[in-house]
Amino acid sequence: MTDPKENRDFEVLLDYIKQSRGFDFTGYKRSSLMRRVSKRMQTVNIDTYNNYLDYLEVHPEEFIHLFNTLLINVTSFFRDRSAWEYLASEIVPRIAARQEPKKIIRVWAAGCASGQEVYTIAMTIAQAIGIEKLRERVKIYATDVDDEALNQARQGSYLSRELSGLTPEEVKLFFEKYDNHYVFRKDLRRCVIFGRHDLIQDAPISKIDLLVCRNTLMYFNAETQSKILARFHFALQGDGFLFLGKGEMLLTHANKFTPVDLKRRIFTKVSNLNLRDQLASMAQIDKEEAANHLSTHLRLREAAFDRSPLGRIIVDANGLLTMANERARVLFNLTTRDVGRLFQDLEISYRPIELRSCIEQAYTERRVVNITDVMWQLAEGETIYLDVQVAPLLDTDNNILGVSINFIEVTHYQRLQQELQHSNQELEMAYEELQSTNEELETTNEELQSTNEELETINEELQSTNEELETMNEELQSTNKELQTVNEELQLRSEELNQSNAFLESILASLKGAVVVVNRDLHIQIWNYKAEDFWGLRKEEALGQHFLNLDIGLPVKQLRQPIRLCLLGKPSDSFEVVIEAINRRGRSIQCRVTCTPLIGLQGQIQGAILLMEAVKK
Repeated sequence: MTDPKENRDFEVLLDYIKQSRGFDFTGYKRSSLMRRVSKRMQTVNIDTYNNYLDYLEVHPEEFIHLFNTLLINVTSFFRDRSAWEYLASEIVPRIAARQEPKKIIRVWAAGCASGQEVYTIAMTIAQAIGIEKLRERVKIYATDVDDEALNQARQGSYLSRELSGLTPEEVKLFFEKYDNHYVFRKDLRRCVIFGRHDLIQDAPISKIDLLVCRNTLMYFNAETQSKILARFHFALQGDGFLFLGKGEMLLTHANKFTPVDLKRRIFTKVSNLNLRDQLASMAQIDKEEAANHLSTHLRLREAAFDRSPLGRIIVDANGLLTMANERARVLFNLTTRDVGRLFQDLEISYRPIELRSCIEQAYTERRVVNITDVMWQLAEGETIYLDVQVAPLLDTDNNILGVSINFIEVTHYQRLQQELQHSNQELEMAYEELQSTNEELETTNEELQSTNEELETINEELQSTNEELETMNEELQSTNKELQTVNEELQLRSEELNQSNAFLESILASLKGAVVVVNRDLHIQIWNYKAEDFWGLRKEEALGQHFLNLDIGLPVKQLRQPIRLCLLGKPSDSFEVVIEAINRRGRSIQCRVTCTPLIGLQGQIQGAILLMEAVKK
């Protein structure tokens, strides 16, 4: 059972990472997240989360190693090839066929890691519709939260061993070889747009035809998965497809996605949600803010529509009555059961006026049709007069969604026209109203005087608040000076560290022999220029590798015992061995390897230093 204090300390650590670096890991599964953080803590010999937080504050470069540990970038070309073959043969042709010939096909690769999956998408679409149509019609938006992985993906450059999932024909068709690297074709690379995107915090990309997010959701907890899937539902077109990894099922989200092929984890968007369900789905994006705002907005709009003094009904493009407010229901004796029925089957379609022809005219001319002075007799026997407005409802592409029919009661104006004959009586009434207005003005004047006194009181309170703000401003200025002092100290320490690193690099470059430093796990920490010259392995390729796994001219297996004796011996011990080797030029040499313990600040052996020199035969 996990210690509650340890859980609290871990949450404090996550909050610090979010506030200082903008990475929000609070939605990730706690068990896997704690396991990977603990792994990194063991690497730097720290045993508590509080101490690790202090370590991050002092060593900001540790964030890079921590994020590389947390953000697992495991990917390859055509992972689960059968699923990609199904995508190419069944899904991509359906997307291309239902799109207009010149309309762009939009694809979103969420959690793209180092890019293999993004270029797999491009190759799959090219195999389905052709390379020319890929260049002309396809835009692939590739996103990830890891900047380092995005930089690698943008280059599109891979070693031969990283192309293991590709056939020789695919390598020849889609890649160009430069030295020992294979680079994705530049003309096809222009179809891909890379960018940093946080699935939890950032707004989703919209109007997507195919959304690929494979084996990414599994790292989030159920609540965060629900938020992300709500964003995916919003991002997809009405008939868009969602392609997930083997470990992701969506069994509990059947109201948003329905499987096209469950075995291959391909789903399609459930697009027949009503407005309330769509708002409820989007409310999962942020339950504390978005849900309240959308729910309030929905209630406000429904209340405003229903309580409008104008009678109003909405008929959709299929001729169905979809909405009728309270005033319209009272005027024309409509009930809630009439909503959803064909408009032409209702009495209101031809009484008090023929509306079906007016609707056709509004659709044809794309303008509001007005009919004035329509007489209508209520159930109580009262006769009223109405102005009718038939307004077409269009979307942004000028497509017809339906029609809004407004009934504006003008009975009052009709009666005013009849009462013009009684102008004298109206003048007398106007005089009486003027007197009443005068009395109201006097009352209003008294209220204004009272309001003025309240404003004076508020002004005094504002002055007091202003004084408090000035005091706070002085405190903030003092704090700012302290922060500037701390910043100058940090800059000074950074310069000292840079000088120390430059000095160390100068020493290593000046040594005549090859110097290799390994930690207790035999992972390479230092690989100087002479080591590159000896064995032909660059520093960038060697650092972090297991020394005994190196494939170089030096028979590293023969050094296993000397290194082990060095790590288990005394700090003063050193071991020397001469072995036959082949340098990077292919020449046989005798190499003297001197193994010396790497002593830490507390006198403990933290690794081994290997000095390699060529011995003249």
